[in-house]
Amino acid sequence: MKHIYKISGMTCGSCKASVEKSLNDLDDVTNVIVNLEKEEAIVAMNSHIEIETLQKALPSKYTISMKEHKNVFTSAQNSSFEIEEEKSKFQQLKPLILILFYITVASVLLHFKNWNWSEAMLDFMGLFYIVFSFFKMLDLKGFTASFKMYDPLAKQIPSYGWVYPFIETALGLMLLMRFEVNIALIITVVVLGITTIGVTKTLLDKKAIQCACLGTALKLPMTEATFIENVIMIVMATLMLIGIN
Repeated sequence: MKHIYKISGMTCGSCKASVEKSLNDLDDVTNVIVNLEKEEAIVAMNSHIEIETLQKALPSKYTISMKEHKNVFTSAQNSSFEIEEEKSKFQQLKPLILILFYITVASVLLHFKNWNWSEAMLDFMGLFYIVFSFFKMLDLKGFTASFKMYDPLAKQIPSYGWVYPFIETALGLMLLMRFEVNIALIITVVVLGITTIGVTKTLLDKKAIQCACLGTALKLPMTEATFIENVIMIVMATLMLIGIN
């Protein structure tokens, strides 16, 4: 069962993330997609939830009202919805795919004449951190609100979300400059390991929220791609630590 609601009071990416989190936390809600520009929220639920309950779940600055109701029961309708969702996710993931592609190409070209796996991996990881931290810093407030929706440490310590992009920048510089590489790799395993736990739980719970890996400038859905992206970095860091080139 799906309902489309009108939500007033949202002004930024942080507001969008706050609304998504508040509604996602309700029992029987399985999926929430918020469109900031249209001031709309599509809420999928196992059973009907009264609008008064939804309003109570939201911070007082937001007002929710019914806009449209959608039931998706027939197999044909379900198939159509799944195809549209897959296409939408693919289109939304294009920026992430392109960024990873360019980072990979840059890492390969830097060592094309004197190929070295270890050096190429360090440059890939360093560039990964620098590029991804840049997008996060474009909207620190919005990133922090999105990040704490799934990162276990950011949920417990809100200030961690504010410093996370700076941690990524520092790790990127350490790897690119070959400064205390082992320490940077250990921090990578720990930090991304914590985030991956949160990502895994979100995917298993089938909650539809925005991924904060590229901040709020590029609206990416939380998908298996986010999990794979983190695992690749963890595996690379682990391989470097145990000395496999």
